[in-house]
Amino acid sequence: MQRPLADEIRPKTLEEVVGQRHLLAPGAVLRRLIESGTDANLVFYGPSGTGKTTIANIIAERTNKTLYRLNATTATLQDIKDIIADVGTLLAPGGVLLYLDEIQYFNKKQQQSLLEFMENGKLTLIASTTENPYFYVYGALLSRSTVFEFKAVTAREAEAAVLRALKIQQERSQLPLDWEEGVPLQIATACGGDVRKAINAVELLCQAAVPIKGKLFLTRNDASQVAQRSAMRYDKGGDAMYDLASALMKSLRGSDPDAALHYLARFLEAGDLITPCRRLLCSASEDVGMAYPQAVSIVKACVDTAMQLGLPEAQLPLAQAAVLLATAPKSNSVSAGIAAAWADVRAGRTGDVPRELQNVHADSAGMEREQGYLYPHNFAGHWVEQQYLPDILKDVCYYQWGDNKTEQAAKAYWEKIKGK
Repeated sequence: MQRPLADEIRPKTLEEVVGQRHLLAPGAVLRRLIESGTDANLVFYGPSGTGKTTIANIIAERTNKTLYRLNATTATLQDIKDIIADVGTLLAPGGVLLYLDEIQYFNKKQQQSLLEFMENGKLTLIASTTENPYFYVYGALLSRSTVFEFKAVTAREAEAAVLRALKIQQERSQLPLDWEEGVPLQIATACGGDVRKAINAVELLCQAAVPIKGKLFLTRNDASQVAQRSAMRYDKGGDAMYDLASALMKSLRGSDPDAALHYLARFLEAGDLITPCRRLLCSASEDVGMAYPQAVSIVKACVDTAMQLGLPEAQLPLAQAAVLLATAPKSNSVSAGIAAAWADVRAGRTGDVPRELQNVHADSAGMEREQGYLYPHNFAGHWVEQQYLPDILKDVCYYQWGDNKTEQAAKAYWEKIKGK
């Protein structure tokens, strides 16, 4: 069976690796560690197809330790025990180098089983993960490892790998093979920073090529169809989803409708309606708030409409909500106010509810006394001065008027009523 092209052309040296210059440029820390023949425990964190496995293989080639490979999606605790059993035997006289892919799928017990042998140096761990290791990797294991973050490969960097793959396909093709100008860069751009995706697209494109006049010619149109949707990085519940949610929220808060529509479109392309709806609803109160109080009801109507319509029509009410929030006046007085109040409650600063605010039925039979509550509607302007906060908090001010037109108008109104 023929090996996948992406595996066949996997780089064997650091010079062949595309991207990751921040880690592999001359003088960079990881490069120096590799060139010195490191036996340090490492965790590689970053998107798929960015070279984590490739660099782990290169490190393995430079060590005298026996190499074992496990994928955490399928490995069991017994697999780990079997590897550890070889430590110190003739099967692994120099110790064990374990390459553990997708470590985020190992539970705490499985990760803990490695600690003793990492501590005494008999086992060197190189783990890779597409998720934030500080969320998914056990703290004691992280304390014995160094984390290196891999970045998505740029289109220009990936183009070199695409050209290499095309030339290999050209050499092995039984018919003359050529391609339209711009095809390599188009594939590299569509791969979304994932070199493996780009190489797989090359292989698929060549397999699908139709002979014309005794030769194979790869067109930009075919490349577009093969690579479509490849640039989307999305994994529901993973880092990519939370990064997009954060970017959408911050674009709304930053009053940038173009960026807000961009990140919303990426959610729509991934088929996720729930996450952007939650962000839009939250932003209506957190970022717009009292500057435009009607925003929350409008956004809620847009979200309800979107959920009833489903995709693709849901794009319209959600886009309307995004543009509304991004272009609306902003105020964080609501979120700042509740945050300050909640902080006091969590700190135990509560106190008794003032007697005049207590339930009138709170007194025991025969122990009734005058409550003293003043009914505001019986007074001019529907307001009368009285204490509402507990005694220990009576002078606290949680809500600060925003500097927008709506809140300033309300402030002026109440200052007039209260005679301030």
